[in-house]
Amino acid sequence: MTRACAWVVFLHVGAAWAGAKGTQVTVPIEARSNSTLKGQAVFTAEGKTVTVQVQVEKVSPGKHAVHVHELPDCSAPDAKSAGGHWNPQKDAHGEWGKEHHHLGDIGNMDVGADGKGTITLATDKWTFGGGAPNDLVGHSIVVHEKVDDFTTQPTGNAGGRIGCAVIKK
Repeated sequence: MTRACAWVVFLHVGAAWAGAKGTQVTVPIEARSNSTLKGQAVFTAEGKTVTVQVQVEKVSPGKHAVHVHELPDCSAPDAKSAGGHWNPQKDAHGEWGKEHHHLGDIGNMDVGADGKGTITLATDKWTFGGGAPNDLVGHSIVVHEKVDDFTTQPTGNAGGRIGCAVIKK
């Protein structure tokens, strides 16, 4: 009887410790606009920091903009169902870390000659789950065909949407 009680306490303490380490969610990025893109976005929430790492392959070499978009909908063939950039603070479009940018302005991903690219952003400006205005869950992540120029409003002139994933927990 004593061993059973000790085991239950151990499981409970272990579960609490595992929750304190954080949350990690991977969502597949689906090709859109007749692209051949394959990829994923990995979201990690630990403490007050949320990190996203986007990995793609089968994409044309060069720089490709990555943004969080307003709606959790990638159903349209061109991903326009995802709406515009996620911008709960109603700020001007721009480069992350500069005076003005949307919370959805992740940046430009370098894709090599092998068609593979990765971009990572970690911030305390986002949350993951819980429904706060800065919560990533319930939006989508979009990979664009071109580079973000960080100045053209409101999109950065990043071109078509070649990949899309709904962000969910």
